[in-house]
Amino acid sequence: MNNARIAEVARKTKETDIRLKLNLDGDGEAKVSTRIGFFDHMLTLFARHGHFDLEVQCQGDVEVDGHHTVEDVGIALGEAFTRALAEKEGISRYGMSYVPMDETLARAVVDLSGRAYLVCKARFRQDQMGGMSTELAEEFFRALATQGKMNLHLEVLYGRNCHHICEAMFKAAARAVAQAVRLDPRVKGIPSTKGVLA
Repeated sequence: MNNARIAEVARKTKETDIRLKLNLDGDGEAKVSTRIGFFDHMLTLFARHGHFDLEVQCQGDVEVDGHHTVEDVGIALGEAFTRALAEKEGISRYGMSYVPMDETLARAVVDLSGRAYLVCKARFRQDQMGGMSTELAEEFFRALATQGKMNLHLEVLYGRNCHHICEAMFKAAARAVAQAVRLDPRVKGIPSTKGVLA
């Protein structure tokens, strides 16, 4: 079993240059700089509520649009989860969380099955929140689920304020993933009757 569940990812394209470090068994500390303030806030609270230590440095073409930065950070973070989990021995595998944020309630359910799939049901009343396009929330989670090989279901059951909706989504996802990656002493080996989670 991998005792040091830490991963570092470097990803460089013509659109973004990312350096990311993830510790699954951290204290919720985050050092994040993507040049998109609202996204930095979401990543910071994702780390805090998942009890992950997370470092992200991203230089992206935000003067064009935030899309490349948000999606590519999701890709890098998903890769980090995959690397840090290794063979996934001893993990709980499943996680679920409901998170309220004032008038909003979000639900996240995850299975670290090795089969990537995202279901995202959220409606935003505005196109922007804090300088970030609202549609990028789903793009982030799709990239995270795909590269993290997660079956992730995210749903906003109700809500009006765009900030609250997005924040509840990130917090719920963080808490669900934190449950799923947690080591369970009752689990011997890989938690699957197939003997593999891939």
